[in-house]
Amino acid sequence: MNGRVRPIELLFNLEHPDTLSFITEVDDNNIDALEMTEDEEEPTDEEADASEDELQKRFDKMTFVVGTRKLEQLPQWVKVSEVFTGKNDNNYFLRRAGITSLDDPRAEIYTQRLNRLKDIRKYIYRMDVLERTLSYDEFTEIFVRVNSLGAKLRSSDLALAQITAKWRGSLKVFQAFQSDCTKDGFELDLGLHLKNLVAHVTGQSRFLTVASLTPDALKAGWDDGCRGMEFAINFLRSNASITSPALLASPFLLISLGYYGAQRSYKLSADEAQGLRRWVLLANAKGRYSRGSSETLLDQDLKILRDGGGFQELLDRLRTQVGRLDVTPDEQEGRNQRSALFKTMFLAFKAAGARDWRSNLVIALGHVGNAHQLQFHHIFPKAVLKSSVTSRETDDIANLAFISGKANRKISTKEPALYFPEVRVANGEQPFESQCIPTKPDVLTVERYKAFLAERRRLIAERLNEFLQTH
Repeated sequence: MNGRVRPIELLFNLEHPDTLSFITEVDDNNIDALEMTEDEEEPTDEEADASEDELQKRFDKMTFVVGTRKLEQLPQWVKVSEVFTGKNDNNYFLRRAGITSLDDPRAEIYTQRLNRLKDIRKYIYRMDVLERTLSYDEFTEIFVRVNSLGAKLRSSDLALAQITAKWRGSLKVFQAFQSDCTKDGFELDLGLHLKNLVAHVTGQSRFLTVASLTPDALKAGWDDGCRGMEFAINFLRSNASITSPALLASPFLLISLGYYGAQRSYKLSADEAQGLRRWVLLANAKGRYSRGSSETLLDQDLKILRDGGGFQELLDRLRTQVGRLDVTPDEQEGRNQRSALFKTMFLAFKAAGARDWRSNLVIALGHVGNAHQLQFHHIFPKAVLKSSVTSRETDDIANLAFISGKANRKISTKEPALYFPEVRVANGEQPFESQCIPTKPDVLTVERYKAFLAERRRLIAERLNEFLQTH
């Protein structure tokens, strides 16, 4: 799994709550939505301890966890493999857990739990052997029906099984195109490509129709879908300056955009291309496919295009959904780095010429080298704010800017009033103006932090509305 060579060791928590739960993988490398890292302030000893305590409390509520060296050292966690081999009896695990007498109330509880764990080996699994006379299509239909119950597979997994049953060798075709898109900077889930295929065959995005599609229809839909996806990727990169799916609120935007191009045989006038760009940016900023039922919203837009509508009708539908197309200061409040507006902030700041405060490289997701890799920097560092405001207020997008890791580390935990003059001496006002950062001294103190947020939200709203052409 994930290139892992060594065996996966599961740990069992003797102190688990009565409700069974488990963590399938310990995530040591959380990747932010924008494919950039958060500012790297060195945590204090208290912060580090608090973080570890919170993580340990989370583990203590689990029954099974993928093993880590640290957990393996704790007495209440036992290796499942050691229990199953039978080399050690229950007394071994009880002694390891610190139980020296059977009078200890934990002894009976732990013994019962160990015995229940061992009983897993006695579980009888049902096996249905299908007759050789069944066709591949019949086998796939049974597979889909069986996997529609219990621990469900994703709908795209079931659709893939049905499609590959009808169209032999298609998986390699799908994966080859997926690889080509990845090389072009758009690494997308295979399920999205399948949904794109279905959209181009049926004019809607749901997989329920897959069973009724013929191999010829699937092949034609795939070819149409590939051309649509290529158009969508090229339009995003060239016309909207969106160079990565990390800048999309939802990858569904690729499907509707590609379908738009296909409906017009990829012939757009200058005015239509400009209008389509406006819809793409607004739909992305407002999180068109991130609200409510994503597939329902996507199908609404596909129907508009199928019925001959264009960007204006798409804008009207978006306005019906979100109420207004312009961005307000209040709309930004409480948003963090995962929000659609944060991605649009990056696009708008880049268009305004935002550069790194140290190297003067234009901000971009693709910079190579740790020194130049883009980070989202807390203008008021966390360490400065930790005793004054909530973590949600600290992580508000109005407190975030885009700079390199090297510049970020140099700033460290300095207050804005201390490091702004250094930035100004080196680069003038451009770093602040391009990222809508207020610089008046009366809002650069911790006591005036909320006033700083309010002023920056106002400036950001003005910039985004200009960028999105909302008026």
